[in-house]
Amino acid sequence: MLKILGRPNSYNVQKVLWLLDEMAVPFTLELYGLDHGGNHTAAYQKLNPNELVPTLIDGDFVLWESNTILRYLATKYGKFLPADPQDRARGDRWLDWALTTLTNAVNIPFRELIRTAPEKRNIAAVKDGIAKSNKSMAMLDQYLGETPYVGGADFSIGDIPIGILAYRFYELPIERQNFPNVENWYKRLCARPFYQQRVMVGLS
Repeated sequence: MLKILGRPNSYNVQKVLWLLDEMAVPFTLELYGLDHGGNHTAAYQKLNPNELVPTLIDGDFVLWESNTILRYLATKYGKFLPADPQDRARGDRWLDWALTTLTNAVNIPFRELIRTAPEKRNIAAVKDGIAKSNKSMAMLDQYLGETPYVGGADFSIGDIPIGILAYRFYELPIERQNFPNVENWYKRLCARPFYQQRVMVGLS
């Protein structure tokens, strides 16, 4: 059985848990990171030299980097990867964009407003993060005016990282612009039971 090392309130771990649930693949979750600790030990470092979560253990095979884990699982189980190579590439592009652009933008206000004590918050950083988040969502909104999901006509792994960040974006107490195409796509995600179970669990 697959084993995931991580914590369920981690954005990167949520990606993997949500996909596994969607694919109905059994797994066990061992708690590591933040309050659970364990990820800075020598034993964990042998598995994941970054000392971050998640880490996937599949028999003798160990894998880290959450988006790589998504691609591995989707390929192994033959689910949630678009059959058309161009649709697959579109989803891959947005997977990478989530890492390089949207994560950095949304996580600034998330870190400051949710995980930082009020007296220690960097308000200038919050404002900058909000501006970058809205700019990024505007870019996504334009694209989602052309396709119902990030990877094309159907839900795929391309929707997973952005879907988790979208939940944070809409739950944070920040000023948001109007993004009708993103909102319609977000509503479709919110109707998915495993999105509700793994992602829509509050901010912490």
